[in-house]
Amino acid sequence: MARHPLIKALAFTGSLQGGRALFDLAAARPEPIPVFAEMGSINPVFLLPGALCERGAQIAAGFTEALTLGVGQFCTNPGAVLAIQGPELEMFAARVEAALAERPVGTMLHAGIRQNFQTGVARLAAVRGVAQKGGGGSPGRGGCSAAAVLLRTDSRAFMANSGLEEEVFGPAALLIECSGYDDMLSVARHLKGQLTATIHGAGEDSAVIPLLARVLERKAGRLIFNGFPTGVEVCHAMTHGGPYPATTDSRFTSVGTAAIHRFLRPVSYQNFPPELLPEILRDRCTLNPWKLIDGEWTRR
Repeated sequence: MARHPLIKALAFTGSLQGGRALFDLAAARPEPIPVFAEMGSINPVFLLPGALCERGAQIAAGFTEALTLGVGQFCTNPGAVLAIQGPELEMFAARVEAALAERPVGTMLHAGIRQNFQTGVARLAAVRGVAQKGGGGSPGRGGCSAAAVLLRTDSRAFMANSGLEEEVFGPAALLIECSGYDDMLSVARHLKGQLTATIHGAGEDSAVIPLLARVLERKAGRLIFNGFPTGVEVCHAMTHGGPYPATTDSRFTSVGTAAIHRFLRPVSYQNFPPELLPEILRDRCTLNPWKLIDGEWTRR
């Protein structure tokens, strides 16, 4: 299908390998076409000390729900969570570990996804400086069953191992310990393109929140404040996209009303008399659409 001459654009949701293969194939056609591929994202969640101090229990509960929703099979699943070392971080980790221990095993969509999930978790856990801290209990007897997993590392190990930034599709998250605000900002600058990036902050974090947001707006298509990224509302304001490798074209969204622009091509009509224009462009059109004339929106 991707090679058929009548196909003028492709949309794809899946793995980085699959999306990149389609992108390269489309670029090699005699007539290259655009590929709007939605691929890998770990959707980092930044937990600032003030937020953890004020709402630690609430944040831990919300994070656990987001991580395990749909057995983690969302492209907006929070696969990385960053916090600054200290008692607030340790309490957050303990709460998440306890919550995951009580979670029942979930059923993934098919055995292949479950196998890839197990392989991905094993790959992360094999990296020096990474430890499994919570979840990961018995996956059950079914070939599609999977248990949620929390792994932990520090900022130095994360930035030294590019494989830690590769998405593991399923209920797995990597907790990254930072030494301070500057270290957290360094990790943010290090990140590749993401679909989402989340900040949890409070009053005492007010100085660093704008700095972090300015970094993350260059890394992700959607920024969330004091929430979680899993929900994707279909609305005018939604951007479900982001810089590579989250997608192959960060200018577009695959969700929301603006998603249709992926499959539109502008055409200008110059010096045409009204009767030769498409009806929608004529001065007197029964549909009475909004028009941009001389820089002003009008229905005249």
